[in-house]
Amino acid sequence: MKTRITEMFGIERPIMQGGMHYVGFAELAAAVSNAGGIGTITALTQPTPEALAKEIAKAKEMTDKPLAVNLTFLPSVNQPDYPGYIKSIIDGGIKVVETAGNNPAKWLPGLKEAGIKVIHKCTAVRHALKAEAIGCDAVSVDGFECGGHPGEDDVPNMILLPRAADELKIPFLASGGMADARSMVAALAMGADGMNMGTRFIATKEAPVHENVKQAILNASELDTRLVMRPLRNTERVLTNAGVEKLLAKEKALGSAITFADIAEEVAGIYPRIMLNGEMEIGAWSCGMVAGLIHDIPTCQDLMDRIMLESTQIIRGRLEAMLSA
Repeated sequence: MKTRITEMFGIERPIMQGGMHYVGFAELAAAVSNAGGIGTITALTQPTPEALAKEIAKAKEMTDKPLAVNLTFLPSVNQPDYPGYIKSIIDGGIKVVETAGNNPAKWLPGLKEAGIKVIHKCTAVRHALKAEAIGCDAVSVDGFECGGHPGEDDVPNMILLPRAADELKIPFLASGGMADARSMVAALAMGADGMNMGTRFIATKEAPVHENVKQAILNASELDTRLVMRPLRNTERVLTNAGVEKLLAKEKALGSAITFADIAEEVAGIYPRIMLNGEMEIGAWSCGMVAGLIHDIPTCQDLMDRIMLESTQIIRGRLEAMLSA
C-alpha cells in the first residue's frame, strides 16, 4: 500500500508502532519494521543516552529496515539529557523521530540537519497545526480512545480525524483505537495516511513485556479502562486494577486539592514493575479502549499481514460491492 507516510518513511505498509514506556525496546521495534511498518524505540525508557545508543545498535542488528525513536519532552525540574539522547539518535542513523509532550521546536533544527523526519503526537487539531507551522514533517493525531495521554478536549477519532484532514497539509497517522483492518480502512477514509498502534502491539509475541500484561489486554473489554489524573490536567487512560481504583478513590475524596504526591504510590515507578515483573494490581499503566478488539497474541508479521489482507478485502469486496449493487 502506498500513502504519503509510506513514501516519507520508506516503508511498505502505513503502520507505525507508537512509542510506549517499557514496551518500545529493540525486539518489538525490529519486528514491526521487518513486517513492513516502522517500529519505534522509546528513548526515555533507556536510563542514559549511552543506553539508547546500545538499544538502537541492537535493533539494527535485528533489521535493516527503517526504525524510529520516540522522544517525549517532559515539563520536569530535572530534565533528561535531551542533547545526549538526540546525539545518540543521530549517531545511530535513525531517520524518523516521533516527538511527544512539549513543543519540539527547540530541537527541530538539529534533527532536520541530520536528515531526520519528525512526526509529532497531537491530541487536538490546533496542536497539529502548530506542529505543521514549526516544521514537523507529519503528525500522529491521537483520539480520545487512545491509551496514555488523550489531552483534555475529549474528541474521539470519528470527529478528530476528518477535522485534521480538513486543516492539515502535511501527512498524518490515525492513533487511538487502531487494531485491525477495519481501523485501517476507516482511518484512510477519514483522511489519514495510515495508522499508529500502541496497545495492539503490546499483545504480540515479540513485545518484550510480561505475559501477565498481554493476558490482561486479552481479558479486558472496551469498558475496562479508566481516566486518571484529570484533576491535575494530566489525564491518562489506563487499564483498571486495584491500584487504579484506589487512585480514583483518592481523586474523588481530595477533589481539586489533590497533588501528585497524593497519588505517587499508584503512578511513580509503576511501569517496570508491571511491564517487566507482571505485578498487575499495583497502579496505572497506559492502555487504550481498543483492548476490546484484541483477542489474540500473534507475531507482528502475522498481525500486519492480516491487517493488509483484510483491508484489501474490505475495500475491494465489501465497499466496491456496495457501489456496484
